[in-house]
Amino acid sequence: MDRVYEIPEEPTMDPISSLEEDVIRGANPRFTFPFGILFSTFLYCGEAASALYMVRIYRKNSETYWMTYTLSFFMFSSIMVQLTLIFVHRDLAKDKPLSLFMHLILLGPVIRCLEAMIKYLTLWKKEGQEEPYVSLTRKKMLINGEEVLIEWEVGHSIRTLAMHRNAYKRMSQIQAFLGSVPQLTYQLYVTLISAEVPLGRAVLMVFSLISVTYGATLCNMLAIQIKYDEYKIRLGPLEVLCITIWRTLEITSRLVILVLFSATLKLKAVPFLLLNFLIILFEPWVKFWRSGAQMPNNIEKNFSRVGTLVVLISITVLYAGINFSCWSALQLKLADRDLVDKGQNWGHMGLHYSVRLVENVIMVLVFKFFGVKVLLNYCHSLIALQLIIAYVISIGFMLLFFQYLHPLRSLFTHNVVDYLHCVCCHRHPRGRIENSEPSCAAEARQSVV
Repeated sequence: MDRVYEIPEEPTMDPISSLEEDVIRGANPRFTFPFGILFSTFLYCGEAASALYMVRIYRKNSETYWMTYTLSFFMFSSIMVQLTLIFVHRDLAKDKPLSLFMHLILLGPVIRCLEAMIKYLTLWKKEGQEEPYVSLTRKKMLINGEEVLIEWEVGHSIRTLAMHRNAYKRMSQIQAFLGSVPQLTYQLYVTLISAEVPLGRAVLMVFSLISVTYGATLCNMLAIQIKYDEYKIRLGPLEVLCITIWRTLEITSRLVILVLFSATLKLKAVPFLLLNFLIILFEPWVKFWRSGAQMPNNIEKNFSRVGTLVVLISITVLYAGINFSCWSALQLKLADRDLVDKGQNWGHMGLHYSVRLVENVIMVLVFKFFGVKVLLNYCHSLIALQLIIAYVISIGFMLLFFQYLHPLRSLFTHNVVDYLHCVCCHRHPRGRIENSEPSCAAEARQSVV
């Protein structure tokens, strides 16, 4: 769906040595140490080890239900991680028995990490030597407010290392939203009803929380890369910090609210949560059915219609898992060739956060008025207020990012302030709207993003 290559963070350009009139030749790409791959592998192994340890503890204490759910969440996310890595690397068409065996015993990320490190060390030893196989990559960049087309030569080894990075980015999202989110939610629920936090469970929850935050941050970065695939995108430390705070507050407040709501109503909360998830899951399919479009056949050329359907269902499940706990930053569009809506789509973002805020308020009120006092030794009203404030602050950081810190905000037709202003305008009487439309349009055009 997107193409991301290792290219210089600050490209130095040959003095207008362009191959075409409007194409600037960039410097040779640099390769950097794969910290992201190591970190993703560490999170996977840490969460897997702590989950299996808790399964052993639950089994020893004859807590069958807790053991079953903990193991189920771990196994489902691990299997999906293995399938993701196999799909990205196209291993089914290659003769790699060792890699397939490691995936079979759920250690695929470990062997992939070793492959990436070997590739990096090979590049490091051959630094300065020209590669016999290169390809050209073109990206647009905004330099001093002007759009410039830059061309790089990308070697085969650097492209292979970049493919490993992309695979691990997708793996981290699979692990975060299909494994870590349900695992963290369930372990918080068990902690709440058991009123104790053993060390093993605390370690598992810490690994899950870090995994979820990291996956949500990557979700934003990948969404920007997918929407603006033609552009070279750089995110500075301030932008990454803003995204991390936004996502941490959004996810933690949402999950704690879900846990408190579930602990209050217990089995009565299941229909509400299940209906919520199913609406998100089937929404893209309903839109696809109503559009009357054909099933996309460009996902993988070797896939049959059944294989394509399986991939689309997996993507939809991941999309639903992300939107259940936080905003996905993308709108899935199965009728489109790229499977996503590449428009800015402020309306979709506004609708998501409005619905989630109302849901969170309802669940917090249920906890406040019906929550059992034995659950917590703290004031329910104070807890409810803090959770809602945390979620509202996360929305504030989201608006801050899109208004001032988005790397390509100068390409927005309208920014956040324009959208909010136009929404307020539409609430006035129709006659007043017609009189104010020219001024709204003028303000949108003159807006400094």
